[in-house]
Amino acid sequence: MQGLVPQLQTIRRVQPMRVTGRVQALRGLTVHVRDLPVPVGSLVSIGLGDRRIVSRHEAASGGEAETLGEVIGFDGPNAVVMMLSSTAGIRSGDAVVALHAQQSVSVGFSALGRVLDGLGRPIDGKGPLHATVPRALDPEPITPLRRARVTQKLSTGVRAIDLMTTLGRGQRLGIFAGPGVGKSTLLGSIAKGTEADVSVVALIGERGREVKDFIEHTLGPEALKRCVLVVATSDESALLRARAALVACAVSEFFRDHGKSVLLIMDSITRFAHAHRQIGLSVGEPPAMRGYTPGVFAAMARMLERAGAVNPDPAMGLEAGLGGAGGSITGLYSILVEGDDMTEPVADAARGILDGHVILSRKLAQRGHYPAIDVLDSISRVADDVCDEAHVHARRQVVKLLSAYQQAEDLIQIGAYAKGSNPVTDVAIKYRDALLELLQQSTKQRDSFEDARKRMVNIAIEAGNEHMKLTQKR
Repeated sequence: MQGLVPQLQTIRRVQPMRVTGRVQALRGLTVHVRDLPVPVGSLVSIGLGDRRIVSRHEAASGGEAETLGEVIGFDGPNAVVMMLSSTAGIRSGDAVVALHAQQSVSVGFSALGRVLDGLGRPIDGKGPLHATVPRALDPEPITPLRRARVTQKLSTGVRAIDLMTTLGRGQRLGIFAGPGVGKSTLLGSIAKGTEADVSVVALIGERGREVKDFIEHTLGPEALKRCVLVVATSDESALLRARAALVACAVSEFFRDHGKSVLLIMDSITRFAHAHRQIGLSVGEPPAMRGYTPGVFAAMARMLERAGAVNPDPAMGLEAGLGGAGGSITGLYSILVEGDDMTEPVADAARGILDGHVILSRKLAQRGHYPAIDVLDSISRVADDVCDEAHVHARRQVVKLLSAYQQAEDLIQIGAYAKGSNPVTDVAIKYRDALLELLQQSTKQRDSFEDARKRMVNIAIEAGNEHMKLTQKR
């Protein structure tokens, strides 16, 4: 019986009868449909016949033209439908057929190494996916007591993150940056160097030009073999961009439920929020902060909470897709900070939900310091739980030295600092170059977690001994 669970779930999601409505009006990005009594979230199809403008996916696949949309609300007796593609060709009276009451995506191990669109369809020209099972796009949240504590580290291959804001399996970390500070390059380095079993990369609202560059240059063919990419570019509909993020979560949950350690990288949460703002405003939701509707922050919280680790539960079969194997999803979410303002609504809401944040500094990037991570402004709330005592002590020592140098930097630069005024500052000046060398790293450099940890611990011990000597002299 357990092996039939995916098929039974599919049957439950299919409409039990053919429900057909008619296009009443087209208003902006939405289509108003009369006589369509289906719930919000239902997938619908509009029949246009020869009037349909074939999409780039349909042209590439050679399949039949589809005009799909989603019910996003109601206006009196009419259902409000937002299209997943262009509204070109729609006219009053067109038939609208309900397809699924709850949307799903087909996922399987054959998705590894593939590039999918916001509907979960391959767009890399390598053929369809095989041996897949349906996964709900927006499943019920996992109860808090089913979640496992974060106690194991997850190496990313980036020293500044591994040493200073150490990731744990099942943690959710935000990467906050303004445009042009190296956010996408950093995410590509992490996807390439992580020790996770599977990486799921969601490029939400990305420039079309940068998608292939990310796949071929930043990621590379070897890293792609254990990755699943979900792509929705900026010229696609807001609904498809929002849906692509949910597809990436569903793919991650499939591998998690098979006991895998999954790294979910989403670039970016800001564009996901922009897409939901468009959807909310189109359905008539009132704007709250800077044009963002309340539904934006509810959608953010629900999606971000889908990452995490779950406890093994043999009573829940793998086929049921309920997390019986006890895998983990470690979430890395980029947040595009508009005007480098860390208090803007999306950034502020994300920091309150996530388990830590990494700040990319424009000032460091202008100095040629890459990755431009401001370690003094960044924090991982689980770092002390996943690191040994020596690592924790060394990290605190490094933070102390970097902070001391930063406080005296203006005096040091103009030559006004008197050596011997402060032992901590003296030590910080002496070990400044060693610390910068430790925290800087090119995209081609790969250090193991243990090698990087030993380097930092040795520097911290030497600096501690030096500080002790200077203190005794005083």
